Amino acid sequence: MTELIAVAIITILAVISPGADFAMVTRNSYLYGRRAGLLAASGIALGVQVHVMYTMLGVGLLIAKSPSLYFAIKIIGAIYLIYIGYQTFFARAVISAEAGAGQKMGNWPALRAGFMTNAFNPKTTLFVVSTYTQVVQIDTSVLAQIGYGLFMSVAHWIWFSLVALFFSDNRLRAGMLRQQVVLNRFIGAVLIVLGVSLAGLPALH
Repeated sequence: MTELIAVAIITILAVISPGADFAMVTRNSYLYGRRAGLLAASGIALGVQVHVMYTMLGVGLLIAKSPSLYFAIKIIGAIYLIYIGYQTFFARAVISAEAGAGQKMGNWPALRAGFMTNAFNPKTTLFVVSTYTQVVQIDTSVLAQIGYGLFMSVAHWIWFSLVALFFSDNRLRAGMLRQQVVLNRFIGAVLIVLGVSLAGLPALH
């Protein structure tokens, strides 16, 4: 029970901490609507499972002991965030809020955006690997470990779905679209800064 409570607390704190996932869901939701935001949230939840699976398979320990491998993951994630940030920063604004309602994003691109952001997010690597190596005991059953991983994904999905619902609210979205140039530059700058800062995170020891 103590282990479960520790995993739950760490997960909740990690999920609600603002970062690249939050910026990505906000971007998709206000630019392309609720469906795109919810799909990005689902992609993030799927991305968490990538970290859980390689950690449970033992690759997480390899990453923890291999600075070069961890550095490669950081660089890939950083480049992706910087690329999306650049695109958002220089995105052309829609003419009006009504025109913005017609902006669409395909299901796969929306899902992929969330998945890629999380799967190559070194902060999530740190969170999952640290949780499984520092909190989960060596004698914890495989079934319990799978349950922890599913809880992590569900927690991410619930939180970021709520974020998507909030930022895709019609009235809020209309107001945000009227300030789209400013918001695009702000969110784009945040993603770029996050990419640069994540690339500079210290390696695991």
